[in-house]
Amino acid sequence: MNNEKLQYVREHVREVPDFPKKGILFLDVTTIVKDAKAFDLCIEYLAENFKDEKIDYIAGIESRGFIFGAALANKLKVGFIPIRKPNKLPAETIKETYSLEYGTDTIEMHSDAVKEGDRVLVIDDLLATGGTAVAACNLIKRAGAQVVAAAFIIELEPLKGKEKIENTGVKVVSMLKYDLD
Repeated sequence: MNNEKLQYVREHVREVPDFPKKGILFLDVTTIVKDAKAFDLCIEYLAENFKDEKIDYIAGIESRGFIFGAALANKLKVGFIPIRKPNKLPAETIKETYSLEYGTDTIEMHSDAVKEGDRVLVIDDLLATGGTAVAACNLIKRAGAQVVAAAFIIELEPLKGKEKIENTGVKVVSMLKYDLD
C-alpha cells in the first residue's frame, strides 16, 4: 500500500491524551472505522497481506479486533472466531491466562472453534506489549490449529510486542507503526 493511503489512515487515528490514565496517549481506532475510506483501506491492507495464504478462520480479539476481524473474514470468505473476555461465550470454552504489568487477565474461545489442522489469522486493532495476542495464539495452538500470523492496524514499536509474538514462532503484520516520541 502506498504512503498516501497509509497517511490517510494515520490521519484518522484519534490521539486521546491521559486515557485511560494520566500519562497514557490512547490511540483510538473508532475514528478509522467511522470513516468508510479509512476503514476500507485497513481491510484492503490486511487482505492484500494475506490473499495468498491458506486461511480457514480469522480470530478477532475483543473488542476492536471483532470489527476488523469480521470485515476481513467477510472479504476473504472465511469464518470468524471471537476471542473474548471470561464468561461472555455461551458454550464450552477453553481459556488462557496471561500476565499484565500488575496482575493477570484471561481470554476465552469456544472449545470447538477450531480443529486440528485449521489455519487461523489472529487480528486486533493495536499491538502494545503483545500479552493478549500471545495468549490468543496459545489458545488457538492448544486447540490444535496453526496460527498463520497475528495482524494489527497499529503497532507501538517501543513496547516490543512484535518481538514477544515472533518469539513464539508467529509472524506479525502491522499497518501503522508508532514510536511514541
